[in-house]
Amino acid sequence: MTDRISPGLWRLHVLTDRKASRGRSHLQVAQAAIAGGADVIQLRDKDASSGGLYREALQLRTLTREAKVPFIVNDRLDIALAVDADGVHVGQSDLPASVARKILGPGKILGVSVVTVEEALRAEKDGADYLGVGPVFEARGTKPDTGEPMGVDCITRIRRHCRLPIVAIGGINADNARKVRDAGADAAAVISAIVSADDIEQAASRLKRILEGTGQ
Repeated sequence: MTDRISPGLWRLHVLTDRKASRGRSHLQVAQAAIAGGADVIQLRDKDASSGGLYREALQLRTLTREAKVPFIVNDRLDIALAVDADGVHVGQSDLPASVARKILGPGKILGVSVVTVEEALRAEKDGADYLGVGPVFEARGTKPDTGEPMGVDCITRIRRHCRLPIVAIGGINADNARKVRDAGADAAAVISAIVSADDIEQAASRLKRILEGTGQ
């Protein structure tokens, strides 16, 4: 794994979401987010058909490869493999991380969603490269199935026991991003605060500066 795609160096992880994008395509959102400094793009679309998602993923794969930005596919290992994405992100109810790692091989990125120390340690053992921890704050409708927000303490607990990079997720915006950084998260995964913004590039740029500790 090259330094460029090392999760430990990420600060801003942008998830595309058609429902939150106000009519803008995955490609349009990704282009603007990358222009604003996004370190990684993750394609997330729960409603698309396999064929439709494959076509969207191909576009994003071309964009991210040219921009030298890592490209992750949410949940769909088959799509990630089909377009040669840099990796896949799985949840606790998806394909087990150990199986995903076996199929992906050692050269791809595997992210795993966790909420407890036990899940984090198991993900580390199963070959995860980073942990998606949350929901930290209340999300604005993009992920209704994520459960109750857990606050930044969940980051601190997992950070204390696990060495993997932590990508905090859930309701993160310019007002609270500093809290997840201070709690020990390496990066933040953001949907609404960027994808739904009037100016995606500007929103991404502001969040990136906050997460780097160079702005507010």
